[in-house]
Amino acid sequence: MSELTPLRAWRRRTWAFNTERRREWVARLAASLPAGSRVLDVGAGVGQYRHFFSHCDYRAHDFGLEPATAGQYTTLDYQSDITAIPVSDGSFDAVLCTEVLEHVPEPIAAVREMARILRPEGRLMISAPLGSHLHQEPYHFYGGYTPYWYERFLPAAGCEVQSIEANGGFFSFFGQEAQRFSAYLRPSQTRHLGLARSSLLSVVWLITLPACEILPALGALDRLGLERIATVGYHVVAVKRGGGGAAGG
Repeated sequence: MSELTPLRAWRRRTWAFNTERRREWVARLAASLPAGSRVLDVGAGVGQYRHFFSHCDYRAHDFGLEPATAGQYTTLDYQSDITAIPVSDGSFDAVLCTEVLEHVPEPIAAVREMARILRPEGRLMISAPLGSHLHQEPYHFYGGYTPYWYERFLPAAGCEVQSIEANGGFFSFFGQEAQRFSAYLRPSQTRHLGLARSSLLSVVWLITLPACEILPALGALDRLGLERIATVGYHVVAVKRGGGGAAGG
């Protein structure tokens, strides 16, 4: 596959920052793990991060019942509820869990289970949204997770928080929602409302389209630190207490 030009790479990272920055975060963490590290991807879904761990002993877990992903799951080594993963205590050097906790009825129990299967000094890598539209219904139970949630429940599970990074700030978040606003008003999405309403909304769509296309680029304003409490979500790294030897890095 050909590499993206710098302009296309910048555009993708800007207009699709949510997924792109998360991929970069996972790639960076994966590269920091020693070769041969035992890694479990909890809630792996289609296994989009598998290739980042080609130097590791990568295993995939999911409950395997999500209709939207049916027939598209990566090869699963373990299929179970997230609170009862069928492996022994301390089985893995690192556990990855991205954009899963909002779909889990008992997220605190899930965190405890992920900590259980980590070896002492093993690394837990979690991402979850802070604000999210409904998706993967009916398996969407929580609106989002704050830094204070991680700071309370990860230590309670036996893990020390190393880092909590916001995935963009208010301006990036606003740019993402501007794109969503425009997508909802596309003529292909409104024609079922009838000719009169669809035509009116099409005018609104055309008027606002240029702004909605430009606003994601203003995510660069996040760097000014004008507002620090809005983000699409957080990327979190924690280390299980006890034992000696690092999990890599």
